[in-house]
Amino acid sequence: MARPRAPRHVTRVDLVVLSGLQASGKSTFFDARFAASHAHVSQDRFRNARDPAARRRALVAEAAGAGRSAVVDDTNVSRERRAALVALARALGMRPVLYFFPPDVKASLARNAARAGRARVPDVAIFASRKRLEPPDRAEGFAAAFDVRPTPEGGFLVGPRPDLAG
Repeated sequence: MARPRAPRHVTRVDLVVLSGLQASGKSTFFDARFAASHAHVSQDRFRNARDPAARRRALVAEAAGAGRSAVVDDTNVSRERRAALVALARALGMRPVLYFFPPDVKASLARNAARAGRARVPDVAIFASRKRLEPPDRAEGFAAAFDVRPTPEGGFLVGPRPDLAG
């Protein structure tokens, strides 16, 4: 009896979690790195949802069901929130990947000041997020983790965080 063969081209489906202060460059990074290939899941797109967490889970599950990677583009400042996303990814057969934007309050305030309309958040929100921000921990269970730092030229420096990958 012939042994079943694995498909030659297996596409890996990731759940990418962006974590950082408001105006840290997360959405710009999504646009530059993932917009062409990943579903964009951002609470900014469903501000009026009765249950934002349920809406986020549904959108991630929809992407996974379609065989598409997804990016959760929110502040995700708590370990509990990130760990819940890791659990969701694993339950859906996705590989959880973290892109962490180390806090730079001064730069976030400057980028926020350049925003207009609903994109601009009150400065106090940035300070409050900084106070609540918990640095990522290996116990959260990400398969891969990276630090992302915006450059003055508008690009990004991305470096691996092997201390966080599990």
